Amino acid sequence: MRARTRTATRAVALAAVATLGAGLLAGCADDGKNSSGSSDGGSSNGKTTITLGLFGTMGFKEAGLYTEYEKLHPNIKIQENVTERNENYYPALVNHLTTNSGLMDVQAVEVGNIAEVVNTQAAKLEDLSKVSGVNKSDWLDWKWQQATTKDGQTIGLGTDIGPMAICYRKDLFQKAGLPTDREAVGKLWAGDWNKFVETGKKFKAKAPGGTYFMDSPGGLLNAVLSSEKDKFYDASGKVVYKTNPAVKSAFDLTATAAQQGLVGAQTQFQPAWDQTIANSKFATVACPPWMLGYLKGKSKPEAAGKWDVAVAPKSGNWGGSFLTVPKSGKHVKEAEAFITWLTAPAQQAKLFAVQGSFPSAPAAYSSAAVTGAKNEMTGDAPIGTIFANAAKAIPVQTIGPKDQIIQQGLTDNGVILVTKGKSPAEAWKTATKTIDNNLEQ
Repeated sequence: MRARTRTATRAVALAAVATLGAGLLAGCADDGKNSSGSSDGGSSNGKTTITLGLFGTMGFKEAGLYTEYEKLHPNIKIQENVTERNENYYPALVNHLTTNSGLMDVQAVEVGNIAEVVNTQAAKLEDLSKVSGVNKSDWLDWKWQQATTKDGQTIGLGTDIGPMAICYRKDLFQKAGLPTDREAVGKLWAGDWNKFVETGKKFKAKAPGGTYFMDSPGGLLNAVLSSEKDKFYDASGKVVYKTNPAVKSAFDLTATAAQQGLVGAQTQFQPAWDQTIANSKFATVACPPWMLGYLKGKSKPEAAGKWDVAVAPKSGNWGGSFLTVPKSGKHVKEAEAFITWLTAPAQQAKLFAVQGSFPSAPAAYSSAAVTGAKNEMTGDAPIGTIFANAAKAIPVQTIGPKDQIIQQGLTDNGVILVTKGKSPAEAWKTATKTIDNNLEQ
């Protein structure tokens, strides 16, 4: 999931929330028409119309990139077809790929689905590594590899990523007797998520009444797992989440935090969780760039400037997407040229400046849009630099085709139960049973 906002002067969004594909936000599926109301993907007024199938608010239109490209190419018209939730978008995309019909010229794929698309649908998609102007070196290595098949075909060009930091409330830290300077805060837990939980214990000892150290058990578990090199699948594609010590360790650490009352009892991106943001009920949250937009959208005005951003115990990634070109599209060559331009470092920097979508192109990190980025919620925090440094340290992680199912099982059917009185062992048993049923194992 991701949150987006728009402003010309701040790098991270201030309002609207959209998905980075976890299907967690309320919304409705699209009606099958493009943004202009037409379902025709052919030509308009003698122009070639390139159609895009997207989910959530990916921000290209909002950042003015379609308009800019149309000015550069007067013979091209861009139309997007948007489905609000990835959980509605992705099954339809798989169906269209399977039948090789009903596809847009460009189709977006969320990072949690890219492995399945690479493994099962690559034959239906263009190899973008062969397109003129596409240079592998423009992307972070791990981002490029996520959309590349074993035989070397790259079927998606990366848009944004979600480098992880920790957003924290300076006022709540101060009341709990903890440091508030971002560098000092980062040192509290540097290199170890166990130190993060230990800091939570110190916070709880003097915390304002009714507040928690971290927002939710799911948020903590996701953050820990996002920083692990090996997670749910091994390199051969085998499901190993039950036998991977890193997964069980992350689960147990989160369960301990839940037992000790260090995390709230809510599920992220649900109304009850939104209320904890509005009422300042937690002091920290795992924080990719798009989370700042979500915090802004759900906070009361007086929360502005009370947040800051510290380095996470370990770098991780939460979010990201890709653009693909189906071979059956009506305008394959035009679509390839368009997304080559759209995902170039310069355009990724522009997207970040307006929408808060952090670039997957390292060349963008030295641009003024990134280095000078500020956010209303975090005041003078150099968020662009913080997130850029985190991005460079993200581990190359094996992404499996059913990562989302496993992740959701561990959080929504697992660690959340500990906040409701279940033991960690009972929560683990329920989670694994749910996951295995969904995986049909």
